[in-house]
Amino acid sequence: MEIEKKYENEELTTEKAKKIIDELTSEINFHNEKYYRDDAPQISDLEYDRLLNELIYLEGIFPEFKKVDSPTQRVGGVALDKFTQYVHKKPMMSLSNVFSEGDIREFDRRIRSIISGKVEYVVEFKIDGLSVGVTYEDGYLDVGATRGDGYVGENVTENIKTIKTLPIKINDKREIIVRGEVFISKADFEKVNSYQEEHDLAIYANPRNLAAGSLRQLDSKLAAKRHLDMFVFNLENAEDLGLKLHSEAFEYMKNLGIKINEKYEVCDTIDRVIETINYWTENRGNLDFDIDGMVIKINSFSQRDELGYTAKSPRWATAYKFPAERKKTKLIDIEVEVGRTGTITPTAILEPVSLAGTTVSRATLHNEDYIKEKDIRIGDTVVVQKAGEIIPQVVEVSIENRTGVEKIFEMPSNCPECGEETVRLEGESAVKCINISCPAQIRRGIIHFVSRDAMDIDGMGESIITSLLDNGIIDRISDLYYMNADELIVLDRMGEKSVSNLMNSIEKSKTNDLWRLINGLGIKFVGVKGAKLLDENFNNLDEIISASVEDLIRIDEFGEIMSDSVVKFFKEEKNIEMIEELRRAGVNFESKQKEFSDKPMLFEGMKVVLTGTLPTLKRNEAKELLEECGAKVVSSVSKATTFVLAGKEAGSKLEKALNLGVKVIDEESFMEFLKYRTEEEVLEKL
Repeated sequence: MEIEKKYENEELTTEKAKKIIDELTSEINFHNEKYYRDDAPQISDLEYDRLLNELIYLEGIFPEFKKVDSPTQRVGGVALDKFTQYVHKKPMMSLSNVFSEGDIREFDRRIRSIISGKVEYVVEFKIDGLSVGVTYEDGYLDVGATRGDGYVGENVTENIKTIKTLPIKINDKREIIVRGEVFISKADFEKVNSYQEEHDLAIYANPRNLAAGSLRQLDSKLAAKRHLDMFVFNLENAEDLGLKLHSEAFEYMKNLGIKINEKYEVCDTIDRVIETINYWTENRGNLDFDIDGMVIKINSFSQRDELGYTAKSPRWATAYKFPAERKKTKLIDIEVEVGRTGTITPTAILEPVSLAGTTVSRATLHNEDYIKEKDIRIGDTVVVQKAGEIIPQVVEVSIENRTGVEKIFEMPSNCPECGEETVRLEGESAVKCINISCPAQIRRGIIHFVSRDAMDIDGMGESIITSLLDNGIIDRISDLYYMNADELIVLDRMGEKSVSNLMNSIEKSKTNDLWRLINGLGIKFVGVKGAKLLDENFNNLDEIISASVEDLIRIDEFGEIMSDSVVKFFKEEKNIEMIEELRRAGVNFESKQKEFSDKPMLFEGMKVVLTGTLPTLKRNEAKELLEECGAKVVSSVSKATTFVLAGKEAGSKLEKALNLGVKVIDEESFMEFLKYRTEEEVLEKL
């Protein structure tokens, strides 16, 4: 209102509006640099917001005068339907890993066995975030994309522009390609989770997940609210710009206003490298962002060229991964949970402890044997770590802290959900409830049935399933297909639109591939791969139900244990009753794999690599066509590769194929192959 009043009685000509917009853009960008780059703000937040709101107001009236580097782009733009693919001009390769001082010294030994003369290393943080590539053209941020598979990522430019520490305009009109890590600070992570908690929303597991999810928001306004940050750690085309050292590239980027982490170290000995790594291993907790290791790189670009690359990573760099962080805490209690197969899993309830960037209050104890082997007791002081920095687990007990009041834990003799007696089968470590009517098993089974890798019923989350069970609307899987909208509308948080979407999703799932239904049934030992094998080898579910162990064991990769489990599952009367209800509901029982049975196996047994952007086919479309005709699509080129299907900007995979003498074809040739009727015709042309 204040801004509108300011211009209400003022005659605002187009010439004057353009001048004001230009001045405001320059002024706000200046203050952004002072705040985000120099950490030296010159105006208050209130004054800054007033300037920004004025610019937003004027750009709304005169959009034709909005500048490419307008700071209003930081607040987010129009929401997208989906991200488009982006082929990286420079492949974004991953790094090899080392885990000990001995590994680091071995890395140095290999380097010095090839490089003669002085070797300098640069040691820098391995930021725990999401890797992205950013390209500047003519002095402006042109494209920002996720790493993807290293060759093709997602174009997230609008979200990248919301990162206020990354300049939209730089003082160099040449093509500048940088790579960096998008992250969220620990402080901002806590703020976001506090907001989520206050509004009864899901809590984010760790800063990395939040940063990754925020960067991939289709609505950039949502991304802008998350206060994403970014450190740039590589100038991808540094040699093209006349630079000779990685440390020079760091300073060059810094002078352009591109944010780098200035705590990198140039080390002339491997001892100095190890000292630097040891320091940050001990002091990483003092940083306001998460790092999960340190990166060691050769400083000289000419030496990098001499060392070259393996198929997956550069030989001139490696990443030292920090050992899993461990903390001591009190084990308050041990709770048990019944899974969908009846397995009763013990979980440690802990005094909350901060571990690897998150607060941990629960940890897995695996099974009865694990607890006994480590002599874990209720009331113990225990050491907790995150396996792979993800799953908390109790790794040992501090015996010296025992007081004598600790209690030995015993697995329950009766199921905590249904009260039936539990059993431990011979040769197994798991204690189980074998009552197939157990409410906990039913709930877990339904959650599995609707999951993404099974029937993929969108909108059917755990809370809704629990509510449906608690209200007596469903008792088992098949009941999902007999619900009506009137039953659902009375549930908490279920409006008409939510109910309509859920009912549509349930209806849509009836037409799923057969393998999804098989996986959803939750047959012991049969996961996604096993379900797909059954789908490929039988015409319909009825044939699978009638199959013997001998029939099943003939399937390649289908062993005796899996075969026996399938036969036993379909002998259970309750399972057959449920399947008949699914049949009456109209759920698909037919294999759609047979729709492709008339396709000749033109590429039977061939290993094919896809690379680059094809003129008309999307990557997944080409992959499906190849697989339908018998090919195995692999990710890396080797001497065993039959041929490479390459498009524009194919990158290092194409180069490697040519070096190895592997046949390379384009989309036009590939489409010609699909017209052939025999594998021999294809081989003749190859």
